[in-house]
Amino acid sequence: MAANTFSFPANLLRYSQSFDAKRSSAPSFLPSSSMFGNKLLIRPQLNSSRFVTKYHRSSATATVSFSLPTTVKPETASPDKIPKWSARAIRSFAMAELEARKLKYPNTGTEAFLMGILVEGTSTTAKFLRANGITLFKVREETLNLLGKSDLFFFSPERPPLTEQAQRALDWAFNEKLKSGESGEITTNHLLLGIWSEKESAGHKILATLGFNDEKAKEIAKSINEDTILSFKKGFQRFSDVALSVDFDRPSV
Repeated sequence: MAANTFSFPANLLRYSQSFDAKRSSAPSFLPSSSMFGNKLLIRPQLNSSRFVTKYHRSSATATVSFSLPTTVKPETASPDKIPKWSARAIRSFAMAELEARKLKYPNTGTEAFLMGILVEGTSTTAKFLRANGITLFKVREETLNLLGKSDLFFFSPERPPLTEQAQRALDWAFNEKLKSGESGEITTNHLLLGIWSEKESAGHKILATLGFNDEKAKEIAKSINEDTILSFKKGFQRFSDVALSVDFDRPSV
């Protein structure tokens, strides 16, 4: 059997040879072959900067709120006397909005405030609740039992608006601090007692179901201005007191 032979036009052979010549002078960073064979080669660009992709990072700004929305307008108080919310209370409020979005609720209610306090977790309020068996898991479970699950295809807004009861709880906390005339910030203790003051709210009902009562509310009220226990500072103060009591003039033995 005669072997099969193939003939190529002369112009095609010259075209292939010209590629071989260009390949020998191509920069080293270009591939010498491709998936289609050794004769197909990307023509090198004279300006190597074209191989560099430039990324332009767009600037983004985030707005951080250092206060919570209240409808109370203290007209008689000077601006420097208006109480401020503590950092833990603000973080608890932010976590409350996030919990409402996780559950796909259209609003941020008192039950979300309660979950926000527990999610933040570092305040004396959160520690008191956990010590009395009121945990985030239990609160979330009671919330679903009381309010039910949201529609699977519903998406909460980025910042779910407050319910009327949640707004009144914030106003109660603000007013309570304002009426006391004491210095300091509005703490998560104020926020918890604000939730408890709304008898018909979901947060109050969940607290009552989990064993919170008026006696425990009075315990919270005793330390209402404490947001956290700074054990490090107290320990350092005790160390300083001990150090000052040492008699450094005592002769060594």
